[in-house]
Amino acid sequence: MLATPAVVAALIALPRLQAQHPKPTEYQVKATYLYNFSRFVEWPSKVTQAQSDPFVICVLGQDPFGPALNAILADETIAGKSVVAKRIPAAIPVAILASQDAANCRVLFISSSEDKRLKEILTSLGTASVLTVSDLPEFVRRGGMVQFVLEGNRVRFEVNLATAEHAGLTLSSELLKVATNVRRTGQLGD
Repeated sequence: MLATPAVVAALIALPRLQAQHPKPTEYQVKATYLYNFSRFVEWPSKVTQAQSDPFVICVLGQDPFGPALNAILADETIAGKSVVAKRIPAAIPVAILASQDAANCRVLFISSSEDKRLKEILTSLGTASVLTVSDLPEFVRRGGMVQFVLEGNRVRFEVNLATAEHAGLTLSSELLKVATNVRRTGQLGD
């Protein structure tokens, strides 16, 4: 998958945006990353077949983004599909999450409110082609795909390439170049 120079520049420039005034909040930056991650991932053809369906970025649990995610996704498209945000309440049983709600998500941000259920959530997703993202501590070590980390006052990210590939996702080399750490081995709970 080739990334356009403009997209690569946008992803690389995100940390620099934090230095400009007015300073975006941590979750405005993370919302921008969620959108840009989507542009650097290739999903299997079985996932991309329904052309009329929107490209859905989901937030599971307590929503730390507020209106920032909707504002960033407004009028955006990925592969010709409109991009929409969907919130999935924390109270939803994991079995329903895996069979219905997450199946419609391309990107699933797992909120810190879901820490105690993380292993169960990731296990229930199995090999579903859903990019899992969180800012939970040790998320990539615990089987997640992309983990936000703070370096000083900058939002950065780590990647678990093994779990992404296990789910049938192909992450662009351009995305991997900007990650602070790329884990290439290990699966859930490792």
